[in-house]
Amino acid sequence: MRISELSKHTGTPVDTIRYYEKIALLPEAVRTTSGYRHYGDDSITVLAFIASAKKLGMKLDDIKALLAIELDKSAASCETVKGFIAKQLTMVEEKMNELQRIEQAMRRLHDTCCGGAESADYCSILQALERGDV
Repeated sequence: MRISELSKHTGTPVDTIRYYEKIALLPEAVRTTSGYRHYGDDSITVLAFIASAKKLGMKLDDIKALLAIELDKSAASCETVKGFIAKQLTMVEEKMNELQRIEQAMRRLHDTCCGGAESADYCSILQALERGDV
């Protein structure tokens, strides 16, 4: 199938497909004699894999490493894959902790402000930000 068909079938924009090829995330398509890219059904599978991994918040470099295992499953163990996911899970937990810290700081700022119609000259939120007290 041509790139436009692959895009339509997978919901992946054409520019994204080209980019994935450029960074070797998606195997390069076979070119027809007229220069069109031609993709097989395996490209659909790879793009679905990439989309699933992106939904989990994985970065493209991490997806590339996991995809290499996917494409040659016999060369890796479940232990390797589980370890990879454990590392991703640790990063997610760290992000969640950071977001909770940010939420608490914003809640403190929000709760200390009167929210009135008066001038912001003495706004407690702006003063806290100026002092770096967040």
